[in-house]
Amino acid sequence: MPAAIVLINSEIGKETDILNELCKMPEVEKAFLVYGVYDVVARVRAEDMEALENCVTTKLRKLKGIRSTLTLIVSKECK
Repeated sequence: MPAAIVLINSEIGKETDILNELCKMPEVEKAFLVYGVYDVVARVRAEDMEALENCVTTKLRKLKGIRSTLTLIVSKECK
């Protein structure tokens, strides 16, 4: 199952709203409110690459309050 880490920049004050919406998505394994260059980080997993792409482009990136995203496709993982 392919996975991705999505780094999210939000509009000011929308971080918690975005985090709450991400937690409702079945494809989102974990989501974090963070400090630094990005505001929210999400780990997303789907059945195949097409479903992963669909989740990121049509669900996640269209959430209200998201200014930009950077998606990192996982190539290998442990634990």
